[in-house]
Amino acid sequence: MSKPIVAIVGRPNVGKSTLFNRLVGKRIAVVEDTPGITRDRIYAEAEWKGKEFVVVDTGGLVLDEQDPLRTEVANQARAALEEADVVIFMVDGSTGLNPADEDIADVLRGTSKPVLLVANKCDNESRAREAAEFYELGMGTVHTISALNGRMVADLLDALVAALPDKEAEQEYDEDTIRIAIVGRPNVGKSSLLNAILGEKRAIVSDIPGTTRDAIDTVCKRGDKTLVLVDTAGIRKSGKVQGTVEYYTVLRAVRALERADVAMVVIDAYHGLCDGDKRVAGIAHEAGRASVLVVNKWDLCKGTSMKEFGENIRREMSFVDYAPIVFTSAKTGMGVADAIDAAIDATNNHAMRIPTAELNRILMDATANRPYSRKGKDLRIRYATMVRVKPPTIALFVNDPELLHFSYLRYLENQIRQHYSYEGTPIVFLVRPAKKERKAS
Repeated sequence: MSKPIVAIVGRPNVGKSTLFNRLVGKRIAVVEDTPGITRDRIYAEAEWKGKEFVVVDTGGLVLDEQDPLRTEVANQARAALEEADVVIFMVDGSTGLNPADEDIADVLRGTSKPVLLVANKCDNESRAREAAEFYELGMGTVHTISALNGRMVADLLDALVAALPDKEAEQEYDEDTIRIAIVGRPNVGKSSLLNAILGEKRAIVSDIPGTTRDAIDTVCKRGDKTLVLVDTAGIRKSGKVQGTVEYYTVLRAVRALERADVAMVVIDAYHGLCDGDKRVAGIAHEAGRASVLVVNKWDLCKGTSMKEFGENIRREMSFVDYAPIVFTSAKTGMGVADAIDAAIDATNNHAMRIPTAELNRILMDATANRPYSRKGKDLRIRYATMVRVKPPTIALFVNDPELLHFSYLRYLENQIRQHYSYEGTPIVFLVRPAKKERKAS
């Protein structure tokens, strides 16, 4: 389940996001941008020559205004070293060596982890030759590329997959075992919630070393269910990296979610909803994991009701409107059992299949009740089938994929959810031209 993590670091405007899009963009099929996710995607899976990995981009993250720029980028490098398996250190080949580059190199130099120094914006041989000055950083080979036009990116990918660690043997569990990742911003109460779950009158079976550095998978029982609480160092406080809170949170969440079935996204009720909560929930959504939104520290929250708080979450986080909201107090134990039950239910829904005949009946009824046309042409769904689960993924074969607007996909999704309880899990649609239309084109 777990894939190696590749982090792209570097000062602003060197082209990190462009390389990210170059590496993963063709693998991301989006009919239309999903409303509700407030920032650019920074996490996605990629593959090269049969090797799969996860890419994390720092380009969409906002720097802490309280920290000087050079301090901030160096801190991002430290966080990447702790969490990533391979680091891509990107510099700007068009502007030359920069003091901030030297700060990052100081952090990365000497590590035992693979670091690939990449000089971007080298659009021609002349620019590539000029990038030789980056050898002064003492980081080994300088890979000269142009992320914008793809120049030499294939060679970089060859070097990248060669640097990926061998796949570690993962702890094997029964099929009924549920892996739960407790994720969220720092200080929202993740470790307290973990301890509260373990104290929920459930016997701890054992502590099993996880597949990641310094990680412990805690195994416990709830009824006939075996739960594995996927714990990374992110659940414990770490003093190794100061600042760079959001980037560090992202890396921790990615690491945990790669090994989990369901995410408990913990939100601090006392401090209220913030962009960081949306970021973490968005990562779980993009990863296709089941999700439960756990509003913790409710015992400290005065002056608002659960109804009001929940309505605000639904407004601000509409992209995970399928996720149940559970209010808890890890301190008093309130709601903890409900959070566990919600995670179990979400995981079961995550793996639920709809028979093909039933799925087609639901969708045909939906289109009959609300026909859809665009650009003067009627949309026709010829056939639908569920191609996989975890998450439930439906292939829609239509007369013209360009006709299918995001809003109508949402309508179809809602019709499916009325018939089948998919609470806690995203539903993914793959829109394809029907065979007849493909032959005609």
